[in-house]
Amino acid sequence: MLPEGFSPESIYTEDYFQGGQSDGYADYEGSKQELRHEFRRILATLRKHVDGGRLVELGCAFGFFLEEAKSSFEASGIELSDHARSICVERGLDVEREATPEFLAKRGPFDAAVMLDVVEHMQDPGETLDRLHRAMRPGAQLLLTTGDYGSLLARAMGKRWRLMTPPQHLWFFSAKTLTMLLERHGFRVHTIEHPWKLVPLALVAYQATRYVGGQRLVRRLVRGGRMPINLFDAMRVIAVRVDRNE
Repeated sequence: MLPEGFSPESIYTEDYFQGGQSDGYADYEGSKQELRHEFRRILATLRKHVDGGRLVELGCAFGFFLEEAKSSFEASGIELSDHARSICVERGLDVEREATPEFLAKRGPFDAAVMLDVVEHMQDPGETLDRLHRAMRPGAQLLLTTGDYGSLLARAMGKRWRLMTPPQHLWFFSAKTLTMLLERHGFRVHTIEHPWKLVPLALVAYQATRYVGGQRLVRRLVRGGRMPINLFDAMRVIAVRVDRNE
């Protein structure tokens, strides 16, 4: 059950991206190069399954992944945050606020869809997946990342798990439950991985000090750079869009 008066718009403000919320980002814009480097790696993974065509990204933030995807796809995006979406528009990206049937019909049919650490934020993931299914070609690929609630670390940490941050995160999936969700809405999972990520140092330090204090100091002192991290509590899932009767 959602908290009374829950408003996503009140969470994903400029503060969320620029060090104003303890469970947000230290400096999303300042980490642009590090983030784009990681997004190029994700794009390379996606291109193993689909070479090009039309792509939609749900939850595209400042549009860094879309900028990388434009080299291979006709790319458009969805972003709830007014602050982030305005930055995308300033950069000339095709980004709207909601994945309405009208938006999806006009930009689709899609050959690929991407949801990077987004599904856990959605009030109704099933409805969104249904809309995507209708807007995607048969055989189109869906790549998404999210935390793995079935991981050893998540089970050991319980409510202190780093991704246990309601109401920002509304849903918590294991590989099994996410597979069930996707299959229920017309996607057959063919790849589940727990990949290493190249994470901005600023974000690592910012999140590491969430419980002990010092986030403001970290934000001032830690700037560029990235480091490989794998706690094996985050998964990348790739699924193919199938007909409902398959």
